[in-house]
Amino acid sequence: MLAYGAHMPSWKYSIKGLDPDRTAIASGRDLKISPKAAREICHHIKGMRLEKAKEVLEGVIEIKTPIPYRRHNKKVAHRKGAQGFDAGRFPQKAAGVILKLLDSVESNAEFKGLYTDRLKIIHIAANRARVVRNYIPRAFGRSSPHFNHLTHIEVAVEEF
Repeated sequence: MLAYGAHMPSWKYSIKGLDPDRTAIASGRDLKISPKAAREICHHIKGMRLEKAKEVLEGVIEIKTPIPYRRHNKKVAHRKGAQGFDAGRFPQKAAGVILKLLDSVESNAEFKGLYTDRLKIIHIAANRARVVRNYIPRAFGRSSPHFNHLTHIEVAVEEF
């Protein structure tokens, strides 16, 4: 039972005006992945067909396909095969979580009666969520901050 005045959060999507007969949506909230890595992955797979995006993320998990880092690329090494950009990484943890989210949106689309082999990612966005603050005790009575940054991700697919 919720306390007086408290209510469950109602999540909204940043994309509006979708045709409910041809699109499906899904979101992951307070995910324990880096907002920076999630942003770069989302930027890379936006506009891809769903099957292609899943192949890319599976390649990232197997350390075969790099994700090009466009914004957060200071001191990021160059990678062979990073399409369109030299700097790249293999954010495996974030790729695994986003892959689960793509599975979720695919099953949502299947439930709606859409053809899953004809889906295209028309919108995917990563937003910073809350920060879990911890402190690690150190010698001589000091402490160091240890912050855990969480991420919200939303995805919309359309049948073409």
